[in-house]
Amino acid sequence: MALTEDVKQQIQQAYRDLLAGKDIRARYGQRLMIAEIARYMGDITDNDGQRTSPPATCVVEAGTGTGKTLAYLIAAIPVAKALGKTLVISTATVALQDQIVLKDLPDLRKHSKLDFSWTLAKGRGRYLCMSRLESRLHDEGHGDSDTMPLFLLDQPADDEAASRITFEKMLASYGSREWDGDRDHWPEQIPDEIWRQVTTDHRQCTNRHCAYFDSCAFFDARKDLDDADVVVANHDLVLADLALGGGAILPEPENALFIFDEAHHLPDKALNHFAASVPLNSTRQWLKQLSQALVKMQPWLPGGSQAAKAVDKISLSGRDLDLALAKVYDEVELNTAWEFNDERRSAQWRYPDGELPDTLAELAAETRIVTAGLCRQLGTLVEELQNAFDERKDPELDRDTADSWYPMIGAFHSRAEEQLRLWAAWCEGATGSDATTQTESTDAAPVIRKGPPAARWAVRQRWDHAEDITLYSSPVLADNLLYSRLWSRAYGAVLTSATLTALGKFDRLRSRAGLPEASRYLVVPSSFRYGEMATVEVPAMNAMPTDDGFGDALIKRLPELWAGEKATLVLFTSRRQMQQVRDALAPEYPELIRTQDDMAKNEVLKQHCARIDEGKPSVLFGVASFAEGIDLPGKYLHHVVITRLPFSVPDDPIDASLAEWVTQRGGNPFMEITVPDASVKLVQAVGRLLRTEQDTGRVTILDRRIVARRYGQLLLDALPPFRRVIEY
Repeated sequence: MALTEDVKQQIQQAYRDLLAGKDIRARYGQRLMIAEIARYMGDITDNDGQRTSPPATCVVEAGTGTGKTLAYLIAAIPVAKALGKTLVISTATVALQDQIVLKDLPDLRKHSKLDFSWTLAKGRGRYLCMSRLESRLHDEGHGDSDTMPLFLLDQPADDEAASRITFEKMLASYGSREWDGDRDHWPEQIPDEIWRQVTTDHRQCTNRHCAYFDSCAFFDARKDLDDADVVVANHDLVLADLALGGGAILPEPENALFIFDEAHHLPDKALNHFAASVPLNSTRQWLKQLSQALVKMQPWLPGGSQAAKAVDKISLSGRDLDLALAKVYDEVELNTAWEFNDERRSAQWRYPDGELPDTLAELAAETRIVTAGLCRQLGTLVEELQNAFDERKDPELDRDTADSWYPMIGAFHSRAEEQLRLWAAWCEGATGSDATTQTESTDAAPVIRKGPPAARWAVRQRWDHAEDITLYSSPVLADNLLYSRLWSRAYGAVLTSATLTALGKFDRLRSRAGLPEASRYLVVPSSFRYGEMATVEVPAMNAMPTDDGFGDALIKRLPELWAGEKATLVLFTSRRQMQQVRDALAPEYPELIRTQDDMAKNEVLKQHCARIDEGKPSVLFGVASFAEGIDLPGKYLHHVVITRLPFSVPDDPIDASLAEWVTQRGGNPFMEITVPDASVKLVQAVGRLLRTEQDTGRVTILDRRIVARRYGQLLLDALPPFRRVIEY
């Protein structure tokens, strides 16, 4: 569809109205981004609503200060409406999701003449389940109840009285409509072990058959999904939908225009989503819980019923699986060259090229067969329980029995399916679907080229009174997953973020995300006057990060660097080193230093800002998540200190598998993977400094490798063009 004059007019008028309404001036980068996205969407050709042009994405790198959220909303909403497609906006963080829903979309509708509706889509696990909450309050402390077996699903919280108070508050707030049942909207952070007890998943939810269906927080939030012009989701939910075939939760990819904000997270999110793991001893404990549940369930089932027969088969399969897991455990424990880490009491073993030893491969195949049988039989029992909810059928089970047992059996079924994913992945050959990468030739016919085999590894952990071995599998690249499930199907997709290039190129993103050949790329020029606003400084240091004395050198140098500064952020790549430096310096500087581990992230930032407001200096210590996810504009941050270059940990099994594959193909993994990855992280860390056009400050890099090594110049040149101050 070429952009019609009407749609062009709508976009231009919406931008003018927004600028006038908010009393802000047009930004060159923002205008450029609006035009690029609109042009890309206008170039998509279709027939009867189906895309006929080759798959293509539009990739826009736009730094802080561009106003990229409003840019893509203004460009995409009129086009999506004209095409009759749903605009799906996906973010990596809850904070950005809330900003779009609570600020940007209302702003755009208020100040422009665009007429559109929107809704927020989150996974079921972010919402309160009233049925579970009621069970918790009704049955708290009565774990021996035969009719409420939910106690088997979750271990109760350590402090039962405190959790009960929380549950009662939830009930009161939800009942009075002060709270909408969304975990992210609860006034305090809810610990995972508490939240798990009052939420559910699709396997445990009885949907319309639940007594609380009409007042369900999840279904209430979903009511507007089919009719909304704009759906705001997150990367995990989009990937979950794609794993279910697309269109199960969100609109079908063919009927959607996607915008992925914070798109640099998408490849890693995809890897996490399609990874699998099984803790062997924990699974054997879980099988005992399953066995206990079945014993308690049996008296409630009519003799000779399909459900009773399924329970007998599940019991047999459970015993077979327990024996199979014991054999796998013994094999992995005895025939692996474990090297324990003194600090963590854990050891990791990666199988080179993803190839398992013959004996282990045979045991994995046996375990897969037994697990598949258990899944099937649990599925049969779930169906029998579901039948009891259907009044049109003549079910063998009564409704009360189904109400009591369905959530638990659904949870067991879900867990068994997760385990099956691991065994299936461990049994796939190196030439299976995980080891191919789909690209296209120029005529859009798919071409398959061999990619890296899946990464497979094991981790052995020791505690005071127990030990376990967990088996893992993960794709090494997400390119084929994303191409086949998303880019090849989506009507259109825009990827945007402040950091999409590595070393000034889009190559890293293109290969990791499997972007189609016809994709288009744009780097939006920044409105920041970097050379006037900030400096990047590399002072003389008497130790390199690879030297034993580097920690001592940091302890000596840091106080000199923050002297005279009001607001400083010091970024480390190692938690251990951060704590070592903090322990050495904190006694000399009481109240000055806060680390991100001291308390919840928001509280750390709040206390930091409060000290600055009082006119007192403050120093924040942080690791990776503070290098990307914090926003401290103006006086709240004037100096960013980077202690060492953010090279990834060498023992990460996925990175190691990718490096192994690159080496086998004659490449240099350090220059092809490690340096580009470090470049992205370094740009993100430096990006903490300037958040608005009025900000000023300095970045200090204490890792001399940035000037002493050949690759250092590449990293330095990829940073914004600050004025450089380098000591030699």
